[in-house]
Amino acid sequence: MPQLEFPPQDKGAARNAATPRSQRRPGMRAILLGATAAVALTGAFTHSVLLPQAANAETPTLNVPVNAPNSSPVVGPVSFADVVDHVRGAVVSVKVKITETADNEEANTGNDMPQFAPGDPLERFFRRFGEQGGVPFNKHSGKPRTGQAQGSGFIISSDGYVVTNNHVVENATEVSLTTDGGQTLTASVVGTDKKTDLALLKINGSGTYPFVKFSNETPRVGEWVIAVGNPFGLGGTVTAGIISARGRDIGAGPYDDFLQVDAPVNRGNSGGPTFNAKGDVVGVNTAIFSPSGGSVGIGFAIPAEVAQNVITSLREKGTVARGWIGVQIQPVTAEIADSLGLKTSKGALVAEAQPNSPALSAGIRSGDVILGVDGERIDGPRELARKIAALGPGKSTNLMYWHDGSEKTVAVKLGNLPNDKEAKADITTRPDKNVLGDLGLTLAPAAQVPGAGDEGVVVSDIDPDGVAAQKGLRVGDVILEAGGHAVSRPAEIGATLSTAKKDGRKAVLMRVKNREGTRYVALATTPAS
Repeated sequence: MPQLEFPPQDKGAARNAATPRSQRRPGMRAILLGATAAVALTGAFTHSVLLPQAANAETPTLNVPVNAPNSSPVVGPVSFADVVDHVRGAVVSVKVKITETADNEEANTGNDMPQFAPGDPLERFFRRFGEQGGVPFNKHSGKPRTGQAQGSGFIISSDGYVVTNNHVVENATEVSLTTDGGQTLTASVVGTDKKTDLALLKINGSGTYPFVKFSNETPRVGEWVIAVGNPFGLGGTVTAGIISARGRDIGAGPYDDFLQVDAPVNRGNSGGPTFNAKGDVVGVNTAIFSPSGGSVGIGFAIPAEVAQNVITSLREKGTVARGWIGVQIQPVTAEIADSLGLKTSKGALVAEAQPNSPALSAGIRSGDVILGVDGERIDGPRELARKIAALGPGKSTNLMYWHDGSEKTVAVKLGNLPNDKEAKADITTRPDKNVLGDLGLTLAPAAQVPGAGDEGVVVSDIDPDGVAAQKGLRVGDVILEAGGHAVSRPAEIGATLSTAKKDGRKAVLMRVKNREGTRYVALATTPAS
């Protein structure tokens, strides 16, 4: 798979639009739609990242049965004009002044991103995605730089509350809005939520404004929708299309659950609404996939049900409080499921239960697999994270989990998701070597490695083509457990693998810690040659 790359900074939206396609950088971008940001003396910037594109990818052909039962020609509405007349007065263009400093940039390097196993495609995507963005500044002088950015938004109350994206107003020092009628208004930021990329503004001063409401109906794939926004700073622009898919995870945040929309949206549509045929908001436009920076009919919007909950919390409290059980989780692979005696690979494997957390207090331990919440089964870690977060702190929930070969249920009272990060050991030295040749591992007791702690066995060297490296182990990782038992010497790992092989087990679970957190790795008892 090709590595992710970054395009050079744009020198203005107009120039980018005028650049011949043959001269643009190829590749697939996931672009946050906050349009242009004119930086003092430096031009424009955009939040964008190139994604790998499958080689020799072909466009699939859709074959429709000629004699499908109960089928009839389906056409769009005669006109969207009535709906547009009803909603366009509530859609505004958002323009912000931005001041960026070195401290701001360091705060925006994506350190609050979820953890993934090494080699996971989402890990690479998250890192690239998190590093991009911000107004350039002189790192040596530390002097702040100022610029401007544009996006879209929509009014949700008669007294002037406005929804937009967090990345449109992040680091803003001034915010102004332009209505469909050309009136310019100033606004203040009430609150923002990075994890869902949403922000709530309030128009300054008193007044009564046209507004729209969020839809209470879940849009179906194939339904007509209308996007209204401020592409490339042009002002109120209307496009139409359909809901192409639901539940998209594009790696933008830990609670991704995007609608995919084929209504054309571009830079500057960020924060703007997508309406259904009734004129209710079904999504907040946030990102696009594009080889050129312009629309190719693949856009992503935050669903109304997600946005409504976040905006209500921002309006009432200025922040978003999410439920927290205090576990570090990872997907259940087929090998892990086999090692634990699970029939399927659904659920979320607990790599670590944090100290003083609700999960630990309820008896959930590392190596357990959370299978469901309040009687509903989960597919994987992201669904678990969304469900727990949505319940909110202080709520009680019943967790179904797999422990020591059987399914159990426990009541857990949720805490409040903290913002702090736990410290990680810094492992820099390599002591005496002990080799597990079949796995391509060189190990040493953690107690012999400064900064590694007193527990576990450190990976001091690794064959990059070996089995262990292919499973994501790296130099500096600390193996805490093998087969459910704590280890302190390399020989204990070898013995565990040998015993498991004699017992007919295909793999052994290793509990591994590094700077990024704790996870499980399944190592085969008989590595393939």
